[in-house]
Amino acid sequence: MSLTAREKAAQKGINAILSGVLLNILLGAIKAFTGIIGNSYALVADAIESTSDVFSSLIVWWGLRTASKAPDESYPYGYGKAEPIAAIAVSGLLFISVVVIAYQSIMQIITPHQTPEPYTAIVLVIVIFVKEILFQFNRETAIEIESFAVKGDAWHHRSDAISSLTALLGIVVALWAGEGYESADDWAALVGSGLIARNAWLIFRPSLAEIMDSAPPKEITEEIRQIAKTVPRVWDIEKCFVRKTGLEYYVEIHIVVDGNMTVREGHEIAHLVKDKIKEFKPNVHNVHTHVEPANPEFS
Repeated sequence: MSLTAREKAAQKGINAILSGVLLNILLGAIKAFTGIIGNSYALVADAIESTSDVFSSLIVWWGLRTASKAPDESYPYGYGKAEPIAAIAVSGLLFISVVVIAYQSIMQIITPHQTPEPYTAIVLVIVIFVKEILFQFNRETAIEIESFAVKGDAWHHRSDAISSLTALLGIVVALWAGEGYESADDWAALVGSGLIARNAWLIFRPSLAEIMDSAPPKEITEEIRQIAKTVPRVWDIEKCFVRKTGLEYYVEIHIVVDGNMTVREGHEIAHLVKDKIKEFKPNVHNVHTHVEPANPEFS
């Protein structure tokens, strides 16, 4: 049995998510071990961030799997809201990791400790490279399937890369400047936590807007209007409302037709509009078409 557009999009997102889970587990273990023996809390903080990545990825995985379910009697409009809910949960985990990293960084700053070992910098260079690749892959997938949850997971990878970069800079400063600069990597971790907080907000805001059925970008609505106008005997589009639910869109459109046509003819045109929109926009799940008789100026 062939997959629906919703199921195909969800599967792409799930594949992207799972590709990073094992790498996050591996990278987190390496960073924690290296940070502990190498006297770098910035690296340990990075390991905490990687661990949160694993949990957030599992949340996104759940969200996509749930959102891919077909509508049923209990949820006639589908399970799409699970996807932005997962994105909000991911942003929440990011905020929690920000608090943990910031607190521990401050504690390390006020507590004297040894200069990080040089090999911690090498580990961070590898981590930055891997995490940036994961970010680019997940970001492209998120854009393709229009998923805030996958976008959130992508930014988890980018925030990890950013915190790793700030940690690397801090370690380099500590090693280069020597005595008195042992806490440079802790300051770097503190700066990194601020960057992570910003990304968390950028994920949370559009996800909340989607749950509240905010309008999508005007380009999407305008494209749907233009598609509907190509249907024969559709004179104009009076209204067009679009809302995003998970990986799909629901459309309510009011078409203007000849007021003298029969109810059957109007009904047939309404179906043609629905079919045309779904043909050109596979991620549109349903189109509710309202037929309006033309005003006298159209006659």
